[in-house]
Amino acid sequence: MTAHPFHVYDTTLRDGAQQEGMNLSVADKLAIAPLLDELGVGFIEGGWPGAVPKDTEFFKRAAKELDLRNAELAAFGATRKPGVRAVDDPQVRALVDSEAPVVALVAKHDLRHAERALRTTGDENIAMIADTVSYLVREGRRVVVDAEHFFDGYRFDPAYTRAAVLAGFEAGAEVVALCDTNGGMVPAWVSDIVHEIRELVGPDAILGMHAHNDSGCAVANTLAAVEAGARHIQGTVNGYGERTGNADLLAVVANLELKYGHAVLATDGERPGGLPELTRIAHAISEITNISPFARSPYVGASAFAHKAGLHASAIKVDPDLYQHIDPAQVGNDMRMLVSDMAGRASIELKGRELGFDLSGRAELLGRVTERVKDAEAHGYTYEAADASFELLLVEEIDGGRPQYFRVESWRTIVERSGSRGTPATAEATVKLHAGGERHVTTGEGNGPVNALDHALRQALIRVYPELEAFELIDFKVRILDSMHGTDAVTRVLIETADGQTSWSTVGVGPNLLEAAWEALTDSAIWGLRNRGVAPR
Repeated sequence: MTAHPFHVYDTTLRDGAQQEGMNLSVADKLAIAPLLDELGVGFIEGGWPGAVPKDTEFFKRAAKELDLRNAELAAFGATRKPGVRAVDDPQVRALVDSEAPVVALVAKHDLRHAERALRTTGDENIAMIADTVSYLVREGRRVVVDAEHFFDGYRFDPAYTRAAVLAGFEAGAEVVALCDTNGGMVPAWVSDIVHEIRELVGPDAILGMHAHNDSGCAVANTLAAVEAGARHIQGTVNGYGERTGNADLLAVVANLELKYGHAVLATDGERPGGLPELTRIAHAISEITNISPFARSPYVGASAFAHKAGLHASAIKVDPDLYQHIDPAQVGNDMRMLVSDMAGRASIELKGRELGFDLSGRAELLGRVTERVKDAEAHGYTYEAADASFELLLVEEIDGGRPQYFRVESWRTIVERSGSRGTPATAEATVKLHAGGERHVTTGEGNGPVNALDHALRQALIRVYPELEAFELIDFKVRILDSMHGTDAVTRVLIETADGQTSWSTVGVGPNLLEAAWEALTDSAIWGLRNRGVAPR
């Protein structure tokens, strides 16, 4: 199917879309497919035409709207029904009508499923595999047999499962993908079974691996299958999928390329692609699926190369490779230093460098910042997820103060409910401040007091700083913390703001939600204006 020694087969648009809470539109699928193609996967499984109307529409539009350079579209479907010829089965015919050059055919490889789920005999199930594969091959399609429940079936009745695998190959399938459909395998079991199947089918037959993550071993099981002779790997971007998800295709291809030395991603040479685009594409697809990126995802997560402990920082300052298994640039990611109460001077210096400040040789400054960070975190602050607030702290220590864009006179909020019980409350905030040589008094309403404060602050400043028009509060987190004495409570608020070009996070701490939120909101406005190069007016 491809000149590369491995087939990279993405099933994000079909199997991944079965994740709880995910609902991909046709437009979403048409937006994700080019990103997968740019990454360099060989096959993109678009869905089940004939069974899912939305997927039927996707293949119609894809034929006209997609210009894929590296990947081929694959249509997913099932073997014919018992007692019906493949040529007469409308759902099989729909696979041909989709015009997809590749068909992934799900076929039962567990005798128990053939008898109980399909309510047919084992012999008829094998005939269904052979008949459907041979029909699709005659129609000019390349066929991947997804051997559903293969591993569980093999452990129950290996002779039957072997016969089903051979039936697919003998009928003309180019690939038989061995599916851990229930996700219960572990690497040693996978390795042993794939070795046995490799000996059965010979060295030239292409075996694949389709793993689910119910045992937490999907990526490891996929790699074990490759070591045992599989050359076709299936998975989903970011590990999307039902229950605990599928094998994370991004982690699989990164491991195969960087750890095993296999070139598995194809690029056309004209556009960027491959591993250096891994992180960007992972996050771009997260935006389309509307599922927040998991910060601790291997290779592409925001925390994948984040370092916190002072001991680590001291070593990283000498040689970053001492505490990183790869150079993060290889997968389009960056090293980050986390500033916390565990931070030493090396951590602060490296974090400063990351933010554009050269602190080398400034021992006194580094000492002040380190002590200030530790003292702040003892009172409830955290800078690990609030780079913008930490940068303002650095500016204060380096320049003797932060930019004075405005001077606050006072602020207040009112939450009012009128009428009967159950009537929604309304929130209103008033802000009085000085900016641009004038006094500004504004009132804002919002969905809750913090939203109202945000509106009032921006309305007060926007006349002087129209740049704030682009700012939008996109995330808001609250945590109630116990103080060192264990009797009082403090509130920590983390706010994330975006301006269409970048996003930044700030932190505020106070005896209540509103005081903490106000600090984070004002920090956000100051950092955003400074980052845009705006001078105080």
